[in-house]
Amino acid sequence: MSFRSVFIAVVAAFALIVAAFLINRARPRVETEQPTADFVRASGKCAECHARLQYSVVHEYEMSAHAKKGVNCLDCHQPAAGQEKMDHHGFTISKHLTAGNCRSCHEGIYQEFLRSRHAAPSWAAVFGAAGLTKEQVAFSEQFQPGGTNRAPNPLVTPEGHPAVNSGCEQCHAVGKPNDDGTIGTCTQCHSRHTSSVELARLPTTCAQCHMGPDHSQIEIYSESKHGIMFAAQRNLLKLDADPRTLTTRDMFVPTCATCHMSGINGLKVTHNPSDRLSWYLADKITTRRPNYQQAVINMKQVCTQCHTQGLIDRVYTQADAIVAQTNDKVKVAQDIMDGLHKDGTLSSAAFTQPIDFTFFNLWHYDGRTSKHGVFMGGADFVQWHGNYELFAKTVELKHQADALRKEHGRK
Repeated sequence: MSFRSVFIAVVAAFALIVAAFLINRARPRVETEQPTADFVRASGKCAECHARLQYSVVHEYEMSAHAKKGVNCLDCHQPAAGQEKMDHHGFTISKHLTAGNCRSCHEGIYQEFLRSRHAAPSWAAVFGAAGLTKEQVAFSEQFQPGGTNRAPNPLVTPEGHPAVNSGCEQCHAVGKPNDDGTIGTCTQCHSRHTSSVELARLPTTCAQCHMGPDHSQIEIYSESKHGIMFAAQRNLLKLDADPRTLTTRDMFVPTCATCHMSGINGLKVTHNPSDRLSWYLADKITTRRPNYQQAVINMKQVCTQCHTQGLIDRVYTQADAIVAQTNDKVKVAQDIMDGLHKDGTLSSAAFTQPIDFTFFNLWHYDGRTSKHGVFMGGADFVQWHGNYELFAKTVELKHQADALRKEHGRK
């Protein structure tokens, strides 16, 4: 080998060594000094790197109740039982956080959630029991009969999985079955790093999912006196008040959480909204929930924090009447559809004829809206978005049924 070749090789090797040294020197200390949990807690070692890469994450955490309580990054990000692990600059963390990480501190809340329709039934409303174990289905069915042991939604196939995954799943993943054996995604309501009570109390948080023609709760709330007062007096409310000591002085105008979950004036806080719901309002034909009597008592206890008993009883009487009337109207349409299926005029396959969509919209949009409207104080939704549309679509459905029978040579 010539002197020239040796010289070039030595220079190249030296350059590589210098480059490696400079690169290593530029690495953040989080990569070169392996920490203990106490060191992380004391120094904010994770924040040292993430403040440069995702400052908003660090800023949100710094404002959170978790930070004030001394909960550090590893307390939440360390792998829970059954979770896939990954190395992250010397830390062993969970590859995917789930409700399993939250339950390590919030077990009671997790158990309440599991009994709700936000859990497995929410997932099953789209995907059926797929992905759920037999044990998970059986557990959920104890508290929400028929909510989990069901087939996938018939719209999944015709709409296609890309649409379903980017649409339906974005809300219904609140009850997603996880690989670690848990159910649920707590960050659907609580965000990731703020862990904010205020965020969970805002109507707009619930409105991420409870909106639109099939579950128009936020539109109804905004029209109601409750919603109007919230818009006018939001800045006077203590939205971040401690749930354990919450009073009507803090929340003198209710949001969704106030009525459905909060422990206002000493009432029990719950992460199972079903505890205060007396009817299955989302169903085609609404029936009473198994805990009907207790649920009425639970919700009326919330109402009495602001309203007289006489007013509350009148509202419930009116609401029950609308539920019964809506059921009767939907049954008329259901009988027409059943007759078409029975005589073979209409195929059993879902969503193959225009009449299928008319009937679906009739109960899934208008029937639900009427029922939700009366319980939430939305008069326009009981009438024009509810009963008027029920009437109009029933007439349309009858004409479509007659046309189909003529087409098939039936009377």
